[in-house]
Amino acid sequence: MKVLGLVAEYNPFHYGHKHHLKESLSITNSHYSVAVMSSSFVQRGEPSFVDKWTRSKMAIENGVDLVLELPFVYSAQSAELFALGAVKLLNSLKIVDFISFGSEEGNLEPLKRISKILLEEPLEFQSSLKQYLSLGNSFPVSRSLALQEFLKNDSLSQDYDFKKILKQSNNILGIEYLKALFNTKSTIKPITIKRIGANYKDIDTSTSISSATGIRNIILNKDIKACKELVPLETFNLLKEYILKYNKFNTLGNYNHIIRYLFLTENNNVLKDLLDIDEGLENRIIKFIKENNSIEEIISKTTTKRYPSTRIQRIFIHLLLHLNEVNLKELYSYRTQYIRVLAANKKGLYLLNKIKKESEVKIITKFANYEKYNNEVINKFLYFEKKATDIYFLGLNLDKPLVDMDYYTTPYIK
Repeated sequence: MKVLGLVAEYNPFHYGHKHHLKESLSITNSHYSVAVMSSSFVQRGEPSFVDKWTRSKMAIENGVDLVLELPFVYSAQSAELFALGAVKLLNSLKIVDFISFGSEEGNLEPLKRISKILLEEPLEFQSSLKQYLSLGNSFPVSRSLALQEFLKNDSLSQDYDFKKILKQSNNILGIEYLKALFNTKSTIKPITIKRIGANYKDIDTSTSISSATGIRNIILNKDIKACKELVPLETFNLLKEYILKYNKFNTLGNYNHIIRYLFLTENNNVLKDLLDIDEGLENRIIKFIKENNSIEEIISKTTTKRYPSTRIQRIFIHLLLHLNEVNLKELYSYRTQYIRVLAANKKGLYLLNKIKKESEVKIITKFANYEKYNNEVINKFLYFEKKATDIYFLGLNLDKPLVDMDYYTTPYIK
């Protein structure tokens, strides 16, 4: 019995995800699949387009066997922390044989080479990194430039274009998965599937497989019918159900007023304690909040080569939940002690029984059940999870507020 592990956002589930699942199962000869899926807010620092239960149902309807929640404190973070949280969770299950991730490169060899350098941090690389940081570049950009310089004379540079590899977002995330596997001493074997169709951030929907960004963009700028040919029928039907139920999809712009309010009224020490706030960045954000009305304008004006837009967006999300650096460092120090089931089919239920036998993690299907464990660590994680869910639905600005949805929503079982 081979079990395939996946890490995803399914925001929404599209043909690229379907291709990745099919190819991964085939290459690894796996019989079962388990996906670790981001919570109410995604890695780029935005609310998910549709809620986590709708996205998990999309995954099950399109062939995934079991969907588990990547805790909020990992899901709206840098690629490094996002990958670490997902790998720790997959490790904790004690049943996963493979992890498969999509990449523009489609070959593990150069990604492993880069991850090895980042893990070992040779002195020459460290020196270059400091130099590029001193020039005002962001850490990700500085790291990429330092790696390119270090790899110029590498034997693999004749076969691979490292400059191109390091500019592509899925390659970068894949490198972080490889680092996380090494750092956690994981026995899970990595594979990568070459992405086909549009790139991650590409808004072009004319290709045979469109990106999630492109699909979201066309829905927001046109209507739900415009994406019918871009996603599997199961996804399309669930998107239609969602818009009929809530009358809108969720975007960061829905939090415009509350984000601006918090930045203008919070104590400066609260802002300084947020992860990714340094060098007076909070003052730069406040300056542009005072000068601009929309969240998009604020992000655009605040963004520099040192402060990429995704970093700004994640700061906004952390402030919404009052999740500071001290909270995060404490939570990251713990091993995975629970898993939260979002959806499963019959094969997924079989996997849950296997996990129960092989692993020590607590399995949470009904949210209220976590209280019976009287576990301080689980309580801390789920405190932020509940807040994230409540704030997610706050963004939809519904006539009748939806609160405590974690308690009222049960996993989808097919």
